[in-house]
Amino acid sequence: MPDVIAADGSIRNDSWVVVERPAEGESLNVAAGQPALIPADLWLAGYEHYVGRDDIGVWFDSHDEPEMLGEKVKELPLIAVNFPRFVDGRGYSIARLLRERFGYQGELRAIGDVLLDQLQFMKRCGFDSYVLRADKDISKAARCLNFFSQAYQAATDTDQPLFRRRAS
Repeated sequence: MPDVIAADGSIRNDSWVVVERPAEGESLNVAAGQPALIPADLWLAGYEHYVGRDDIGVWFDSHDEPEMLGEKVKELPLIAVNFPRFVDGRGYSIARLLRERFGYQGELRAIGDVLLDQLQFMKRCGFDSYVLRADKDISKAARCLNFFSQAYQAATDTDQPLFRRRAS
């Protein structure tokens, strides 16, 4: 299992398994006894079966809309957002929507093509855990999470831009 990086830079073993979307005509295969992240739309389709379980979370692909789950996001212990390619920034928007519009307070994880230079920006959008791409050096993660001492823009980590914070 890959390691997961927390927003404070600590590294821990990841017990969650990302369950891939089944092929056309196949059913979702979730292993018993292991925490699993399943596609968000399939969680919603089987809501009665999954609701209230702390061992089932969801993952959003970059083209998914968090609106599909609405207020039900608050029932999930973990939500992951897939970054299929480095240049695909839709996951940042998904994170901000989950935190700001839907009030999600649980663990929000970035998965997929996650690189070190993205970590601080992901953190500012509301992510609090990260699974790096396999070829990246996880030991550098803590430094990358706090590379900049100040941010100009408002985000999930501060509701005022820098010029307003300085004026106070």
